[in-house]
Amino acid sequence: MVNPSHEADTGVVVALLERMRTQRLPRLLDIKARVDAGATLDQGDIDFLGQVFHDANDVKPLLDRHPELNEIAGRLAHLYREITQRALANEGGTDAT
Repeated sequence: MVNPSHEADTGVVVALLERMRTQRLPRLLDIKARVDAGATLDQGDIDFLGQVFHDANDVKPLLDRHPELNEIAGRLAHLYREITQRALANEGGTDAT
């Protein structure tokens, strides 16, 4: 039997995945390419990454109800970590290993 709360989440999940595909992921990949090339983060990048982090915390209960989304959430968290580590290294703060 399908859990009614899971069924009610369908629209939210679809909207979040669409936003990730069309807005978040392209911007994250652009930022990653720039920091991989040695650039530092500008204030817009920092604000965007902060919003992504904040939103991830907001959707945690949804992710807890839908473990099938764990792989994509983990990959996005890994991408976020790669960006922030490389950006910190580019600022001269640490090695990005």
